[in-house]
Amino acid sequence: MGPVRSLRRSNPITIVVGVVLCIVIFVFLLSPSSADSAGSPTRKASVASNPLSPPTSPFRKTVEKPNGKRVPPPVVHYKMNNLTSSSDPVANRETILILTPLARFYQEYWDNLLRLTYPHELITLAFIIPKNKEGNAATAALQEQITKTQKSGPEKNRFASIIIERQDFDPPLSSQSETERHKMENQKARRAAMSRARNSLLFTTLGPSTSWVLWLDSDIVESPPNLIQDLAAHDKPIIVPNCFQKFIDPKTKQPAERPYDFNSWQDSETARKLGEGMGPDEILLEGYAQMATYRTLMAYMAEDHGDPKQEIPLDGVGGTALLVKAEVHRDGAMFPPFPFYHLIETEGFARMAKRLGWGATGLPNYKVYHYNE
Repeated sequence: MGPVRSLRRSNPITIVVGVVLCIVIFVFLLSPSSADSAGSPTRKASVASNPLSPPTSPFRKTVEKPNGKRVPPPVVHYKMNNLTSSSDPVANRETILILTPLARFYQEYWDNLLRLTYPHELITLAFIIPKNKEGNAATAALQEQITKTQKSGPEKNRFASIIIERQDFDPPLSSQSETERHKMENQKARRAAMSRARNSLLFTTLGPSTSWVLWLDSDIVESPPNLIQDLAAHDKPIIVPNCFQKFIDPKTKQPAERPYDFNSWQDSETARKLGEGMGPDEILLEGYAQMATYRTLMAYMAEDHGDPKQEIPLDGVGGTALLVKAEVHRDGAMFPPFPFYHLIETEGFARMAKRLGWGATGLPNYKVYHYNE
């Protein structure tokens, strides 16, 4: 066997090069990935490090200690007086919680979400989906788009966190077709179930750092990209745009649009008298000839080329697109699944908020668009 070379006889340059290579490899292995390093400081800071963190903070499990001991959960202090919901939410880095009850998945809905210009690292999405066949299909389609966006999509499109919940009760209607959903005899049961779904979603996702809650129905397929900034700029506790639907006019064969959501209204003396004559479990409904309330409907107040910033006071609101300051919900305003002054769901929410001292505002000339089946 030949002689063993001594380290002392090695070339010093070789030793230096070897040490430098080891340092480079060590730094490379421990450095964050490009996706993480490209993220903003806000996105990194918002990541939760403990399972007990607020649901609106994405949780990433930390590396366990070598001795296997559990790290005690942290005590976190939130200074609620410092939380803002202002007319300039981008400048103040205010967090938005977008809540969507989802019975069917529409690709146009997701594409519209991605077009929102509000910083996505300040947005948490949360969905509640019925536990039935249609709900299973909607969940699969939603998860597919989430994977594309959150894992392989551009950094600017990725949301702070996404929550999916499945309802723990059966939907009252076997079909989610537009015809079935809008039958008058189905309204009380359908909207009571919607209230339960909205409340479940709200109570399990509203975190202590949330500034605004945007309720956005899963069939809203078009809105201005600056939707959040435009609505928040009015600095109102509750604000709702007008919801329309685009269609092809059968007479002219030309594109047209029509009012869709009739739940945003100003009350009338007729409606108040109707309510006075009702039993405790009866509800007032809007948009049905069988129950003429003669309320002033925001749906019919839109004007051609009208000012999109025009404001009107409202007594009832729809929930297709509804921006609410989080403190309104924290004060206790929710969606009654029971007759509340003969109102239910979003209209009952407006009445409950009013009893708590919060007014509702409508924008008759600012439009979002509903899917046309």
